[in-house]
Amino acid sequence: MYPVVPGHEITGVITKVGSNVKNFKLGDRVGVGCLAASCLECEFCKNSQENYCDQIQFTYNGIFWDGTITYGGYSEMLVADHRYVVHVPDNLPMDAAAPLLCAGITVFSPMKDCQLLESPGKKVGIVGLGGLGHVAVKMAKAFGHQVTVISTSPSKENEAKQRLGADYFLVSTDAKQMQVGNSLICFFEEVFH
Repeated sequence: MYPVVPGHEITGVITKVGSNVKNFKLGDRVGVGCLAASCLECEFCKNSQENYCDQIQFTYNGIFWDGTITYGGYSEMLVADHRYVVHVPDNLPMDAAAPLLCAGITVFSPMKDCQLLESPGKKVGIVGLGGLGHVAVKMAKAFGHQVTVISTSPSKENEAKQRLGADYFLVSTDAKQMQVGNSLICFFEEVFH
């Protein structure tokens, strides 16, 4: 809908709190991802799959239940249900917290689903070193895993290893490197199938 102001990895400071909200107060540093609200009563909402709710309300380019249009993270103000708002710790810069609200949860969720949070020392492969790949490497290393980055860009090897802490780097267009990495790929197929 025009005009649209995009943005879904949102951080800010609370300027108003609803009368039924208990865990937030004026001045709190907070973040909101892509979702601003959902019905919280359907089977999807009750099973932590709110993104499938028929009544989902996005933070941008949507119409909220009261008829107002949601204008996203670059707008002057955002309204969200308190269940979709998270506290940002004081020691975490707001600009560093913002990517965790989409890219972060996108890589955190499968790591959690594959039990990579509780048992360190596993081999994790990250395909691509873009926005999600960067976050995935940092998280996998933080959870104590051995990380291999698989990329089409040889120029990203130094960044993957030196800056982000990846243990290994494979160039997917290099047949010899991929042959060496074949056992790693078989490991992933077993885990994810």
